[in-house]
Amino acid sequence: MELSLANNIKTYRKQRSLTQERLAEVLGVTTGAVYKWESGLSVPDLSLIVEMADFFDVSVDALLGYRMKDNREEAVVERLTEYCLARSPDALPEAEKALKKYPNSFEIVHNCAALYMIYGVEFRDNAALRRALELLEQARRLISQNKDPETSELTLYGEIASVYTFLGEQEKGLDILKKYNACGLFNDSIGTAMAVFLGRPKEAEPYLQKALMSNATRLINSIVGYVFIFLARGDCKSAQEILTWGISFWQGMKTETGAPDVLDKTSAELYILLAHTQLKTGQTEEADASVKLAADYAARFDAEPNYGVSSFRYVALPEKFILYDSLGATAAESVERFSRLFNDQELASRWKEAAGNDR
Repeated sequence: MELSLANNIKTYRKQRSLTQERLAEVLGVTTGAVYKWESGLSVPDLSLIVEMADFFDVSVDALLGYRMKDNREEAVVERLTEYCLARSPDALPEAEKALKKYPNSFEIVHNCAALYMIYGVEFRDNAALRRALELLEQARRLISQNKDPETSELTLYGEIASVYTFLGEQEKGLDILKKYNACGLFNDSIGTAMAVFLGRPKEAEPYLQKALMSNATRLINSIVGYVFIFLARGDCKSAQEILTWGISFWQGMKTETGAPDVLDKTSAELYILLAHTQLKTGQTEEADASVKLAADYAARFDAEPNYGVSSFRYVALPEKFILYDSLGATAAESVERFSRLFNDQELASRWKEAAGNDR
């Protein structure tokens, strides 16, 4: 808490055109006392502070230069976030004050843990990292208060494991990740820890294979979602750009000699989306080429539907591993569904012609 009493006494005195001698006379003190107050060498007694506030016609808070902080829980969280972003030296002391005021608040405890972890990593401060561990364990006990759907006890274990990794205790962090790896949540972290830090590449590969497959499909899902967002904004250029990038990525994940599988079905879907954006911008020749590619991939898949991922580059998953989407059982059904979603008669017509010529 910072006060500006010394400057305020001087400011209010000068506003009333008073000398130090005259103010001393009013208050019944020595001129030297006033000089020391204004120089910050001493502080007047509380009774004199009240008397000066009354004399200057200001509140005691105004004379002291004190501003009451908003200490509601949500305001404290916001303030801690600001301190953290600014890498303020006040961050950790403020965190401890918040913890004293709200020791049983999940949000406060979790935010303070994150703050200590950031400072611990950035400044290589193991003591801060150890404090982060304490707070993460405390947050785990308070998890029932959590209102953030993206945070759970599992994600807290992931954060705890990360702190151990930053402390150089990779094995301890790895054990936690493996123990709480529900739905492969930590496959990428487990594989990376084994391959990079622990020199165990053979053990790492199965985890990284599953992570790569999962993350690749999530990326494509995100791209498709963004296409619809961009189209809703009338931003066909961005829709085309993200699709072009997504197709390049997806094609790069497929081996050149791979047998037909679900990657071809997804390729057909991506190309028909691209064709729609091209028609919207008058690129008819480009759209025809995209529709033709969509038809080729759809025919390749539908000739012998295979929902496996045998042609996926870098990944050797079990044969029973399959991928489905909700668009249709065949690639042709998926493409036609997109046409209906867009209500794009021109696209439907071009697709019908291209697909018919390929069959």
